[in-house]
Parts: sequence; C-alpha cells; structure tokens
Amino acid sequence: MTMKGKVAIVAGGGRDIGRACAIELAQRGANVVITYHSSKTTAQSAVAEIEAFGGKALALQADLTDQTSVDVTVKATLDTFGKIDCLVHVSGGLIARIKIADMSIEHWNNVMNLNMTSLFMMSKACIPHLGAGSSIVTLASQAGRDGGGGGAVAYASSKGAVMTFTRGLAKELGPDIRVNGVCPGMISTGFHDTFTPGEVREKVAGMTCAKREGTSEEVAKLVGFLASDESSYMTGNNIDINGGMLFS
Repeated sequence: MTMKGKVAIVAGGGRDIGRACAIELAQRGANVVITYHSSKTTAQSAVAEIEAFGGKALALQADLTDQTSVDVTVKATLDTFGKIDCLVHVSGGLIARIKIADMSIEHWNNVMNLNMTSLFMMSKACIPHLGAGSSIVTLASQAGRDGGGGGAVAYASSKGAVMTFTRGLAKELGPDIRVNGVCPGMISTGFHDTFTPGEVREKVAGMTCAKREGTSEEVAKLVGFLASDESSYMTGNNIDINGGMLFS
C-alpha cells in the first residue's frame, strides 16, 4: 500500500475521473477527503465503497471557486485526519461549447475560475500544510496541447494554464513537494456524454492507437502513481494518457 497513512484531498472527486482517483488512493492506503459540487449521490457511494474495503473517507460539498468553501475544506480535512499529504485537483469543466465570436466575458471568466482559479486557491490553501515528500497532482487535458474541439477555446486555454501552473509550481515547491499534471484524451465520462456527440467520440476513439476510449480507472492508476512515492524523481511533468491519439 504505497500511500498507507497518507491523507489526500481529491478536489472534484464526486464522479468519473475524480471518483476513480479517490478510490485508487484509498486502495493505496490513503485516507481520502472527496469534495463535490453537485454529485452528492456518487460521492457518498465512493465513501461507502472505500469504507467497505476498510478505508477511511469523507465527502464534502464545496464550491472551490469560493475562498470560504476552500478554507472549510482544508479545515475539515485537518480536523478529521490531522494533516494533508496530497492534493489531487480534478475539479473543472467545459460549461458549454461556445465560439469566441459568441462568447461573453462572463463565460470566459467562469471557465477560467472553474479550471484554473480553483486550482490556485486549493493549492495555496493546502501548501502550508504539505510537508516534505508531499505531492500535488493536477488534471489538465489533451485540449491544453491541441486547442480542443469546436467551441472549447476557453476550456483549452484554461487547461494550458493548468499545465504551465504545474511546471511553475514544481519549481517553486521543490525539492520538498512534487507537482505533476495529467492530460487525459478521450476518456469515457459524463463530460463527453454531455458535450461530445456520439459520432465524434467514435471517430476520435478510432483515431487512437488503442482504438477505443479510455476509462476513469485507467486515468486514476496514473494519478495514483504520481501521487505516491513510486514517482519520487518526477516533478513538473504533464503526462499524456490518450491511447496514442497525440504524442508529445
């Protein structure tokens, strides 16, 4: 159990990739705090699943674009488990596919706040409590490398910012704290159920070397590796997991 006795916050851990990450870290021995915005049922089911195999977990409703909510999350983690060893920041989203010509400044700001500002706020709140050997794992996207699909300029730009933030923070926090990012490609999640037509998903999956979509659990395996001491000489990386759709 490569994270036995560690305490991890999975920000945005209520569903899909975040939920899989929470379970993966718990299986590695970590005590896990899951934040969710609206996915209460699936977040609570993750806690139940973790407790069923003997792990410890807590689910908290949080708006991670709000400083008070961020502070409450960190305090609840410390009150419950006494420390923080790892932050996995999955929280984020596309909101809607809107081209620049039709985009309001409100939409742009909302996407940036959801994907980038929430990561800044959670990182800043957690860093004072992270000791030597701790880790931060960010969730960027293939969109941060290739600009994303139609109407996703704001989302892709925010994920590019996440990748740069990851590199900069790794320099700032080394050698004690490692920071790495993950760039998923076409993963079978509610994100694509909502925003990507089926025929597009099929076409993109067919263009990968793997000839299929990835799963949340496959992404979580990579996150678990980066969160643990198994990746002790890795920091400042943004690692692709896209079935061979894009090489970097």
